[in-house]
Amino acid sequence: MSETIGFLLNDTARLFRRAFNARTRDSGITALQWRLITYLKRHEGIRQGPLAELIEVEPITLSRMVDRLAEAGLVERRADPADRRAWQLYLTPRAGELLGGMRPVADTLTAEAMEGLSAAEIDQLTNLVERVRINLSRRICQKEEKETA
Repeated sequence: MSETIGFLLNDTARLFRRAFNARTRDSGITALQWRLITYLKRHEGIRQGPLAELIEVEPITLSRMVDRLAEAGLVERRADPADRRAWQLYLTPRAGELLGGMRPVADTLTAEAMEGLSAAEIDQLTNLVERVRINLSRRICQKEEKETA
């Protein structure tokens, strides 16, 4: 019985998270927190609402995650100069050090997952999965636009 692409992608992502969490257990950082920190590195100064949308979690969930990361000295909230009610999120220098230290763990996990694939196959897989992601993202955006119209 062959599995659907949705099942395979979801199950693979689950296995990646599980393996990542096992390898980073001593750091106290989970795969979801790593994802948040990685997105924040790319979008420093982003507000919590847009970041919650980016990583697709509820705003209250993100707020709790940011609270924990702030308590750990990895993220800081700064007042938004354009809106005094809003907070912008920034990584601390400690988060940068943590990212640098965990990058080899993530790279090793990825290399193990790609074991036996040629460079051309890895490129092809990456391109195909990216196209699937774009297709799904486009459809979600179109659906949301219809719902708000």
